[in-house]
Formats: sequence, structure tokens, C-alpha cells
Amino acid sequence: MLKDAKTFSSFSVDDLGKAQEFYGRTLGLEVAETPEGLELHLAGGARTFIYPKPDHAPATFTILNFVVSEIDRAVADLGSRGVRFEQYDLGDLKTDENGIARGEKMSIGWFKDPAGNILSVLEKQ
Repeated sequence: MLKDAKTFSSFSVDDLGKAQEFYGRTLGLEVAETPEGLELHLAGGARTFIYPKPDHAPATFTILNFVVSEIDRAVADLGSRGVRFEQYDLGDLKTDENGIARGEKMSIGWFKDPAGNILSVLEKQ
């Protein structure tokens, strides 16, 4: 029944204006306003819905992963746009000075949107 159903993901924010600015201007994504919130138009035809929630609590997990071909270039570009990458030193999970955790199969850097939700850029090796 659901295998042919169209799907989309969604997440909440506490301020739609800040979200629109961040996702549209800072990240350079196509953002469409709807009566209920914002719709991100992502590569490959994917769409994600952002809705306002007065008692929003940031997700404690990564809500969006952007696969990039050159993580160092992506991190530098986003950094020049004001994005701050998270720093981790948790046993096996350690980021370098640029906020990138480098591994044999992939390298990944995490950052947050204005509502505190976690996003990432990652490069598969």
C-alpha cells in the first residue's frame, strides 16, 4: 500500500523567518513559502517541510545530510557564510580544527540551523 506513496520528511523550528534566511540565503537552497510553513526543494527532486512549533526543541540527531564531493571545500564555503561547525572529542568521534570527523569510509562535519537542529555535510570515500 505505501510502497508507491509519495513521501517527504519534515522538522520543526521556532522561527520561520530565521529558517527561511538560513536555508535560503546561507545554505543557498530553494525555499518555497506555504500557508503551513516552508518547503525545501532539494537535489534529485526531494522535498522537506519545515513547520513552526511554539514549544520547539531541537532534534538531538542529524535531520539533513548533504553529500558533497569535496568536504573541505564545502566546510570552507559554509564557514565563509557564517556557518559554525561543531567540535567533538568523544572517544572514537573526534573532529579536526575545521569541525570534520575524518574516516576511512566517509568524512563528516556537523552544524546547526538557527533553531538548533543538527545538519551535516559528508563526503563518501
